[in-house]
Amino acid sequence: MPSLKDKSIVITGAAGGIGAAIAKALAADGARITVADLSEPAARAVAGEITAAGGTAIAVAVDVRQRAQVRALLDEAVAAHGRLDVLFNNAGVAQTRPFLDITEDDWRFVTDVNALGVLIGMQEAIKTFKRQGGGGKIVNTASIAAKQGYEPLAHYCASKFAVVALTQAAARAFGKDQITVNAFCPGVVATDMWKIIDKGFRDSGLTSADNEAFDTFAAGAVLGRPSTPADLVGVARFLASSASDFMTGQSLLVDGGMVFT
Repeated sequence: MPSLKDKSIVITGAAGGIGAAIAKALAADGARITVADLSEPAARAVAGEITAAGGTAIAVAVDVRQRAQVRALLDEAVAAHGRLDVLFNNAGVAQTRPFLDITEDDWRFVTDVNALGVLIGMQEAIKTFKRQGGGGKIVNTASIAAKQGYEPLAHYCASKFAVVALTQAAARAFGKDQITVNAFCPGVVATDMWKIIDKGFRDSGLTSADNEAFDTFAAGAVLGRPSTPADLVGVARFLASSASDFMTGQSLLVDGGMVFT
């Protein structure tokens, strides 16, 4: 794999789960990491782990729904690390609701973070890349829910379908600027987000036991186990590196064989 040494990489939603795993792994590869999260203390904790291990990282608080905060995040990363090379739009939320119970507020909560937040991040990163020259890379976290609709997660699925659409549209628009835009689609990953989803299934009466939804969905993986955040590190490393320079507009399923397309 080509070197990531000294690459300036911003990762949103990096205080835990997939984002934290990617941040720590790419820092170990020599990248200069900006750990961005809604929770500044949690972001600082991850950045502290990276620096304690000999890596380079800063922590920045950001609400990805707020353009001014996203702009400030990218500017801070450039000030600290000299430029922006890669943005991971990884921040996301989940919510379980029976289809007929989804409210306008539920829709806005989920789509504002998962879709609008990705759009804003992409727009502001592209502005930075074009100003710098030399291209850049955007990597969006989608989901198997971007490939198939699941009834008690309809608005979450819609938000992740939107991520794939935004990925393709931006790839078409900015390939001429040597800006690549790709996404990866995790399956059932053992993170705090799935604890929220699982609780939502129980609260809605769709399941009765702890981890029942998680275990039921995970059983669909042909590799025979649920995913862990570490399972997403390899594809993240590939998409952040020059090894993926001739790939754009793609959404890679990394789900242990749950969804085949």
